[in-house]
Amino acid sequence: MEEQKKPDLWLIVSILGILTIGIIMVYSSSSIWSEYKFDDPWFFAKRQILFAAAGLIAMTVLSRIPYYVWHRHAKVILVVCLIFLIAVLIPGVGMVRGGARSWIGVGMFSIQPSEFMKLGLILFLARFLSERQKKMASFQEGFLPSLALILVPFALIMLQPDLGTGVVMVGTCLVMLFTAGARVSHFMWIAAAGAAGMIGLIASAPYRIKRITAFLHPWEDPLGAGFQIIQSLYAIGPGGLLGLGLGNSMQKFFYLPEPQTDFIFAVLAEELGFLGGLLVLSLFFILLWRGIRTSLYAPDLFGSLLALGIVGMIAIQVMINVSVVTGLIPVTGITLPLVSYGGSSLTLTLAALGLLLSVSRYSAK
Repeated sequence: MEEQKKPDLWLIVSILGILTIGIIMVYSSSSIWSEYKFDDPWFFAKRQILFAAAGLIAMTVLSRIPYYVWHRHAKVILVVCLIFLIAVLIPGVGMVRGGARSWIGVGMFSIQPSEFMKLGLILFLARFLSERQKKMASFQEGFLPSLALILVPFALIMLQPDLGTGVVMVGTCLVMLFTAGARVSHFMWIAAAGAAGMIGLIASAPYRIKRITAFLHPWEDPLGAGFQIIQSLYAIGPGGLLGLGLGNSMQKFFYLPEPQTDFIFAVLAEELGFLGGLLVLSLFFILLWRGIRTSLYAPDLFGSLLALGIVGMIAIQVMINVSVVTGLIPVTGITLPLVSYGGSSLTLTLAALGLLLSVSRYSAK
């Protein structure tokens, strides 16, 4: 393969632009809460800068390693991710936060194995599908084994439970399956089964039912299930075209719960207005455009599927997060990539983008 001298500059600019805005907004959105809780307005921002630095190092290193090297290591990576995903379910090992056993504590920090699994599964599925492309038109030989591969980690994630992460992972993998040559008719059967499964998952957990009812009628329980979405809309509305100004959000004053995570886009829209939100979404559009271009011009199917999986994962997360914040879909607990506070999510996203940059070094154009 003939390697390009430099990775895609547009990708790098968009990544660094979103990351910079994210660090600024983590400080702005969390300063009041972190000063109240930790007596340090920079508590979350300092940690986010540390995670960003670690992620940028990982991104730089991975961008310089030929992406095809990971083809032969994909199976080992998947097994390690599965081990961590099982370990988090063991009492005394996994940490419970917000009703979900999704973290493993490591000293002062904690890691979220499901974030590692998303990238590990993308890597292995890219290898698996590239080796079975001729069989993908067959339901039994191609589609069904691929689906089984996806459902095993999904089931482990649902035992935590973490529906949002599971939906992102499955959605990303289905995009990869479709691109690899799976038939549309196969997806129709899966869509029907998936709809029935989602109804069952929602019905099995009362808090998920509350989220649905809160989405449909938030004002029926404004201090309970409908509280988050109402406060989010209260943040977006006053922002107008230009916003209230950086640092001038009112909703971060204990109205919007932990505004530095799932609802950070609401604070951004309040402080920077419609134009600020449009700037962030435009940077994401550039990232996704160049990522899809990288996938199209990758020299082999493994590289193409790997790039597409990473782009698909980010695109799905952005669409879900922004839709939740603007009240288009029920609350799911999905963060905004590169913007929301979160160690595992930020570091793994930057690492994944390092792989995408590596593929871009070998693109035909």
